Amino acid sequence: MSQTAEAEPSFHYVCTWDEARKIAEGHSRFWVSDCGCREGGPGCRRSRTDVCLFFDDREMTGTGGNFHEVDRGFVDGLFVEAEDKRLVTRPFHYAKDRTRDQGICFCCDDCCWYLTHLEEEACDRGRFVERTRMDACTHCGACIPVCYFHARGMDGELLKITRERCYGCGICRVVCPEDCIEMVART
Repeated sequence: MSQTAEAEPSFHYVCTWDEARKIAEGHSRFWVSDCGCREGGPGCRRSRTDVCLFFDDREMTGTGGNFHEVDRGFVDGLFVEAEDKRLVTRPFHYAKDRTRDQGICFCCDDCCWYLTHLEEEACDRGRFVERTRMDACTHCGACIPVCYFHARGMDGELLKITRERCYGCGICRVVCPEDCIEMVART
């Protein structure tokens, strides 16, 4: 997470799929609920509804319905869904202990309030930030539609990157056909 020592971490933060997998691997029991954004809005054209992952069944606040225990195979399927549908992994802390992860949300820009209202919702940036080798970039724009944080766009025929907007999800790296994007430690 990236926050100052004085500031309390936000409830949510962004991380790469690999980081999220490591978080989940540290647990032996899992629960899911339907996503409140997908359940309470017009639905989601990108992903299924049961994508809110929890590591225990305590302090359940702000979740959607259909809360139930699942096995590791189901969790592995959530990560396949995240990669296939280009969902951002957003771990969340316990409300009363912002040093421990309680679960992971799998979010997109179609229905998730958190990503459609970035300026209104506190969410910490991840430990990593993108670094694009512009000498290898062909300016194809493949990375633009998966950057839900609006850090990537076109300026005429050239790719323009606003690194300050990068939250560190790493999806741009995965879709780049030139393999010219890497995730580096945020300073």
